[in-house]
Amino acid sequence: MTEERGATMTRRRADTRRRLIDAAYEAFSEHGIRDTPVELICERAGFTRGAFYSNFSSKEDLFLALFQEETEVRLRRFHDATESVLGEVVVRADEDLSPTLGRIADLFMVALSADKDWYLLCAEFRTQGLRQPEIRDRIADAFRYFHAELGKVLVGALDRMGRELTISPDDAVLVLIALYEQGLQNYLLDGSELPADGRFVSELIPKVMASLVVPARS
Repeated sequence: MTEERGATMTRRRADTRRRLIDAAYEAFSEHGIRDTPVELICERAGFTRGAFYSNFSSKEDLFLALFQEETEVRLRRFHDATESVLGEVVVRADEDLSPTLGRIADLFMVALSADKDWYLLCAEFRTQGLRQPEIRDRIADAFRYFHAELGKVLVGALDRMGRELTISPDDAVLVLIALYEQGLQNYLLDGSELPADGRFVSELIPKVMASLVVPARS
């Protein structure tokens, strides 16, 4: 009976966290992290402040939980995109990689093209971390994990093509993310609608990637 009660409490706690995170994502997207009061998150989730603070120590703590979830979603997207392109394809050592890399880039950008709100939230959160030493390390760790895992997927995909990077996976990922974020930022600053096919930076990525890879040493 005690185990059953414990399992019920665990499910309730998980449900509470789920509803708080979902409500926060919606509110953060509308108002930004700084300008979203805890009360609004609680109201939308249907809980009291007590329920909020029994699960999260602050809005920043909640956003870190949200960031971890979204990180896993994006990692799965990138992995699935590379798998859908590569399949059982065998790439010759002398073959031009640009078409294959272009297809991967297209799928990756299409998956991320609707992420204007997420980009803005992450940009705000990074800036907030620079100003708040008490959360800086946790934010840095979260982004480092994301970049490291993206690097693993990238290295795995290149290995299947018989290629390897000329720079470290971390540096390669930073280059790709910088291209993506700069392209997205340019559209936002211009007030332009994001292309429905996500091609605002994908033409650059294959060219950059091609310059960073060489046939793998046997």
